[in-house]
Amino acid sequence: MKLSFLGALALTAALCFTAPLSASTPIDLNTASAEQIAAALSGIGPAKAQAIVDYRTEKGSFVSVEELTQVQGIGPATLERNRDLLQVEQVAVQDD
Repeated sequence: MKLSFLGALALTAALCFTAPLSASTPIDLNTASAEQIAAALSGIGPAKAQAIVDYRTEKGSFVSVEELTQVQGIGPATLERNRDLLQVEQVAVQDD
């Protein structure tokens, strides 16, 4: 019984000091696949994730995370709910 209690206590302590999954590496809107976006972001399923990728393909790289609201079906509430999980890395333009 004492061993079970100590095991449970150790597990609880480990969980308390472990970063939550949502605090993992942010999703880069300029490089993430639709599957990665759908898996990582709250309120964004496969269809909206594909719309994000399609927007990026049609309009070019995202300049800011706020630009995400220009994608049809993504509003300010969705952006705010996911803001800490998003980033936009500037894509280098190659000289031809």
